[in-house]
Amino acid sequence: MKLRLATLLAALCAATVSHADSLPKPGDYYLISRDHAGKFIGSHKLFKNESADTKRVSYCGNEYFVRDSSVAWTELEAEFGHIVHVEFNFGKGWRPICANPEREVTLADLGITMDAREVLAGLSTAPSTASRLATIGAMFRTSVFEKSESGLGM
Repeated sequence: MKLRLATLLAALCAATVSHADSLPKPGDYYLISRDHAGKFIGSHKLFKNESADTKRVSYCGNEYFVRDSSVAWTELEAEFGHIVHVEFNFGKGWRPICANPEREVTLADLGITMDAREVLAGLSTAPSTASRLATIGAMFRTSVFEKSESGLGM
């Protein structure tokens, strides 16, 4: 039991550290959704370097690398009537640098024929932090169930 608990805690700490690495820093670029009053709704990070799960795109003439789910998200945010911009974190706030990114890059531009909702529902290949945590939680619940079935209890 102690080994499983230690494994669970280590996995949760690793997930937290990877999430902390994704916090916005000065110099970062994000797709940001706001309501009509300017209130923040949500965001997706844009990358300046390529990785295995990103694709090269251009927003307002600037090159970035983006995940499929981020493009799907911009499409849905615009459909919901939210205002989406590419914004730059200059250290003391955010500066909009490109309006209507959902018009600049679409899922079709990336060669994706799925609907944006399907991409965001997890039908794309990139795992999320939430799904990693769900897997860890399921592992813990399974081990507790196995112990109670064997008569060891908690």
